[in-house]
Amino acid sequence: METNSKTFINLIEEYLHFSTARKNLDTKTIKSYSIDLKQYAAFLSGYSLDWNDKKSIEKFIEFMHSKFKPKSVKRKIASLKAFFHFLEIEEMIEINPFHKIQIKYKEPFILPKTIPLNIIEKIMNYAYLERKRQTTSYGRKVALRNTLILELLFATGMRISELCSLTNEQINFNDYIIKIYGKGSKERLIQICNKNVQNLLDEYRREFDFELNNYNYFFINRLCKRLSEQSVRNMINSYSKSAGVSIHITPHMFRHSFATLLLEEDVDIRYIQQMLGHSSITTTQIYTHTSINKQKNILSTKHPRNKFEIVI
Repeated sequence: METNSKTFINLIEEYLHFSTARKNLDTKTIKSYSIDLKQYAAFLSGYSLDWNDKKSIEKFIEFMHSKFKPKSVKRKIASLKAFFHFLEIEEMIEINPFHKIQIKYKEPFILPKTIPLNIIEKIMNYAYLERKRQTTSYGRKVALRNTLILELLFATGMRISELCSLTNEQINFNDYIIKIYGKGSKERLIQICNKNVQNLLDEYRREFDFELNNYNYFFINRLCKRLSEQSVRNMINSYSKSAGVSIHITPHMFRHSFATLLLEEDVDIRYIQQMLGHSSITTTQIYTHTSINKQKNILSTKHPRNKFEIVI
């Protein structure tokens, strides 16, 4: 069993190398694969089971259902399935055990959390007010950066990882077009059309001229390193509290709000899909369930009951 386990760990490392070097998957995906596969290896260490046996995988799936939420289980199974598919294609195993396993799970439907438009406006107003309050050069630059971050999250619907990974070369300041590298190295273009946000981008370029010419990342911290996602979360949380917002606001909620509010304005869902960088329109269709304002408008103007003439 020890030799078998050793071989299994080596195969995992080989698969992770393949996923990095040949599939060119991003670091977050590689990290998830590594965690999931090594979790399977750790699980097997307590049982006298072979790693490539059908029963081993079935026991692991049962274990996961008892410990994790359905969404996490789904991802971990997908990681394991992709690993065994790789081994099968590379002829490292004779039989892929997943061919004989029936997997069925129901993932709960959770509506994406959005931010009411008046709350977004409240946070934005606070950000601009905070800029005016600054008395030092450093304070003004930080407040400018934070305001632009909030504006771009709402103007583009980009993920926080995409925002923090932005480089100077991805932004066209002539046409105000941002090239975003999404999941699976997919590219999409988003144009900034709001004049205030355009002016903010121009001001940022002037104020951060030295940094933009000497460092690669567009948003940097005081050490001139890539601004971390946690720093953005902390900033949004701080600004929200200071603005008197009681609900917890996350960067991803700006993305959900971007999609939902565009849908309420009758934007074709296919355009929203493209702007969000979703590979499947099924993913985008979740926003059709969140637009309560759109529902209200439809039911108040289109419902046949509104045509009744009843004397009361």
